[in-house]
Amino acid sequence: MNVRSKITAQNQVSVPADVRKDLGIGPGSSIEWVKEDGKVVVKRVGKFTIEDVHKAAFPNGPPPYVADPRGEGVRAYMRKKHARD
Repeated sequence: MNVRSKITAQNQVSVPADVRKDLGIGPGSSIEWVKEDGKVVVKRVGKFTIEDVHKAAFPNGPPPYVADPRGEGVRAYMRKKHARD
């Protein structure tokens, strides 16, 4: 797909409708301009970062580590099943 946009006197660029549709973006969406191998690539930016998701899932910090009591049983079964005679 080859489409063109003009830069306005205010240094703004309109994103063509076909590109907006392909990227799945609309009013209020963010895009990112990434320089890769001498080219500029336009990417859709996700609404939330992994840090945002982590803070929402664990507002009081990460949960304490709890060892899986089944872990040793699984390891013993696998050792027995795949043991060489």
